[in-house]
Amino acid sequence: MRLKYFLTLVLMIVTLGGAQGQSTYVIVHGAWGGAWQFKKTAQQLQAAGQVVYRPTLTGLGERHHLYTESVDLKTHIKDVVNTILFEDLKEVILVGHSYGGMVVTGVADSIPERIKKIVYLDAVVPGEGQSLVQSMGMDESNTQRSLAIEGGRVVPAWVRDTTKTPRDVPHPLASFIQPLNFSMDRLSKLPITYVFTYESDKGGKEKERIYRFIRRQKKETGK
Repeated sequence: MRLKYFLTLVLMIVTLGGAQGQSTYVIVHGAWGGAWQFKKTAQQLQAAGQVVYRPTLTGLGERHHLYTESVDLKTHIKDVVNTILFEDLKEVILVGHSYGGMVVTGVADSIPERIKKIVYLDAVVPGEGQSLVQSMGMDESNTQRSLAIEGGRVVPAWVRDTTKTPRDVPHPLASFIQPLNFSMDRLSKLPITYVFTYESDKGGKEKERIYRFIRRQKKETGK
């Protein structure tokens, strides 16, 4: 994860209402990752007086040993929903990064009364009834053939040393291909912020796969 993700989220304190008082953030990490990826972000937000929760999704991060073939997108949505409900959180600023965009969409659709704002941080923004694979404009059958899949999980090919921690771990394939059924109408009633970052020396925004969602948002809203 690039350092600017940390810096970007810290700047949200001012832009997303943190300057008006204490806010509660629930940050959902991306594929192959874990809550550890946003540890520094949480520390900086907490130092500024904010409340931060970083649930790790089942089968990932320090919970990778809990993986079973039944773990899917619904499982991950329930992970976050239960964090909010059992911690009795209200007025939540719900942040999703990358694959986490799928999760926060499902969470906000499930318990909209608990959510103050949704933030898509370089995240997937699904359409109604779409899976992550479909949202990214990929063909499911070809995608599965092109991925390194072992035991129902997608292996992160870039991880060479599997003894080092923290590290990216294999991600449940089912969560990539399970469609997300939600109400766009219900979601549209919540404030939504899209944060998109890119590196100009690597081809600019057009080279970023996440840019497709920003382009779609501009087309739909005219902004």
